[in-house]
Amino acid sequence: MSIHPSAIIAPGAIVPASCTIGPFCTIGPEVVLGEDCTLISHVVLDGRTRIGARNVFHPFCSIGISPQDLKYGGEPTLTEIGDDNTIRESVTISRGTVGGGGITRLGSGCLLMTCAHIGHDSQVGSHCILANAATLAGHVIIEDYVTLGAFCPVHQGCAVGKYAFVGGGTIVTQDVLPFSKTSSRRENSAFGANSVGLERRGFGPERIKALQKAFRLLLVSKLNTTQALEKMRELDGEDVALLVAFIERSHRGVIK
Repeated sequence: MSIHPSAIIAPGAIVPASCTIGPFCTIGPEVVLGEDCTLISHVVLDGRTRIGARNVFHPFCSIGISPQDLKYGGEPTLTEIGDDNTIRESVTISRGTVGGGGITRLGSGCLLMTCAHIGHDSQVGSHCILANAATLAGHVIIEDYVTLGAFCPVHQGCAVGKYAFVGGGTIVTQDVLPFSKTSSRRENSAFGANSVGLERRGFGPERIKALQKAFRLLLVSKLNTTQALEKMRELDGEDVALLVAFIERSHRGVIK
């Protein structure tokens, strides 16, 4: 096992021999690391934190730290992280709270850039990118394959749907439609299907065309949301059905 002599690993922590622990890292007594993880330097892993394999933690990130919630009283809540994530400098991930379900999750294959923050009880899917200083308040849901641009704050309780692309500097106060491009040129707006991103993810022309038709009904027709949903239900395809279901279950309303 490669452990720098300045690192501090508390008794009780589980650190496989395949891991590399760099200088001035601290690992708390209830942390469980998976195989082949790398802590470059000055990394803090704390709380009841379960981490999968092949994750790379860059300097000064803090994972599983106590939530920024005045109601938190030291309860034994959780942080779970999947495999193959890259967590860059000064990223913070807070553990859950009793009132919010007790667990903060990050999936697999994600890139969290410098100073990104995942607040307590947030649920982040797999293959997501949170650019520099993207910030999730508590109880946020980020579905799979989402890209959040730099300096995007996401309001507590919001959801961002699968394959959504959110432009830099967008203040997210309502749910972001799956498959969409959403940005704040003047005010927050959805600009139709994220066609380029979907194509890169292997979506064929027919799938993209069906989504573009659904977005035209929702965003540029003269139909209200209820009327647009009625028309969208008539369209074929699982992607359109997922888009409709997302809108129907939204509690905060969606950005149109």
